[in-house]
Amino acid sequence: MKDQLLIAQIIISVLLVILILLQQRGTALGSAFGGGGEAYSTRRGVQKKLMYGTVVLVVAFIVLTILNLLS
Repeated sequence: MKDQLLIAQIIISVLLVILILLQQRGTALGSAFGGGGEAYSTRRGVQKKLMYGTVVLVVAFIVLTILNLLS
């Protein structure tokens, strides 16, 4: 059981790093791939989904860490 928790934690941590690297403060997702530097705007579309996905993965990572400590 402890090995499964550890493997899940590693997978979630890699996904978290990927999602965090895709986000850039103050710019849209297009600039991460060579787009122009437009002004900061509210999160819409893909940016909002990336943010929610990051929050979900952070919560899952914390829960897995606590479960790993308790087992």
